[in-house]
Amino acid sequence: MLFEIFLSLRYLRAKRKQAFISVISLISIVGVTVGIMALIVVLSVMNGFRKELITKSLGITPHVRIQNYEGVISDYDRLMEEVKSVDGVVETSAAIFKEVGITAIYTTGVYLSGVNPETITRVIDINSMMTEGDISSLENSNEDIPGIILGNELARTQQVEPGDTLTVISPGAARLTPLGRVPRRQKFRVTGIFSSGLYEYDVRLAFVSLPEAQKLFGIEGSVNQISVKVDNAEKSGTISKKIRSMLGSEYWVQDWTAANRSILDALQLEKHTMFVILAMIVMVGALNIISGLVMTVIEKSKDIAILRTMGATKKSIMTVFMVQGLFVGIVGTLTGVGLGLGICYLLKTYLHIPIPSDVYPVSNLPVLVDWIDVLVVVIAGLFLSFLTTIYPSWHASRMNPVETLRYE
Repeated sequence: MLFEIFLSLRYLRAKRKQAFISVISLISIVGVTVGIMALIVVLSVMNGFRKELITKSLGITPHVRIQNYEGVISDYDRLMEEVKSVDGVVETSAAIFKEVGITAIYTTGVYLSGVNPETITRVIDINSMMTEGDISSLENSNEDIPGIILGNELARTQQVEPGDTLTVISPGAARLTPLGRVPRRQKFRVTGIFSSGLYEYDVRLAFVSLPEAQKLFGIEGSVNQISVKVDNAEKSGTISKKIRSMLGSEYWVQDWTAANRSILDALQLEKHTMFVILAMIVMVGALNIISGLVMTVIEKSKDIAILRTMGATKKSIMTVFMVQGLFVGIVGTLTGVGLGLGICYLLKTYLHIPIPSDVYPVSNLPVLVDWIDVLVVVIAGLFLSFLTTIYPSWHASRMNPVETLRYE
């Protein structure tokens, strides 16, 4: 084997009159390097997007939601105790989640979440998202006007700050008057502002205390949702199935992966698509290996014939050129991995590239290196490089030394 490796490296260092072969080998290395580098950077960015989306979504929404098909849950204390007995469930919290209208500057539709300030912090990490005020400010039963917490984008569009008042309109909870049925209206004072980093939540979500939500919607003593936190977010789908089987068909149970199915599937599809597209760049670089090897075989045909007459086997000749092609692929792959990881480090540490937060769920380009993805990319690069060496090496091993040396 040392003989084959020696010859392979010798052929890579072409003499001056065969310098063009070395240029083709260099182009092959550069092609594989660029493809591998692009693959690692793009896959890391896609992983970063997915992680940021999951982290921020789980910061503002529960792992599992439980609702009753009849609309309200009256015995929610008993139900929460039953759900807590399921293996994997950490905490539960009763809530009301409905769509309302909010009026300060103009009327806009938002989702109003009535929560228990004491238990909701055990289910979602709302405290870390508060930019002004605190979730406990909702417990202001001694004041004439109850408190409300808004998303920062909602507060900006309504031009309100902590201390300002606004009106919440509940079309679904109308009350009967001499003039007919009119929507319930309730004034609230802004006591806090949160920023989840997800534009859709920041512009369309508000929190009030659970008693005030029950009063506003006319469902005192009842809720319409149980929020659940599990010990492992990645297993929330399995745990939600356990909860569903325990509660029966009367209740609707949804985990966070099902709620965000469309965007998670879109990110996964985009990641696979980008992998296939960028793998073609690696293939272009690997195809240059064929060109280089074919030219080397033609240039070294006399050497091959002499080696065969001296006793070299077909397997040895084939190994010489396969090792030569693999060397180009290995150098290109390892160089691409190094450059790709270096670029990812720079993007994550120093080069914070801003992106529009109203379009994407993050404000800066996120990067997360998944070592399994890196391993897959390395294997793919080496495999493609290996495939491109087969035909030229096989052709070299099939050369007839008698025909090659006949006219020499």
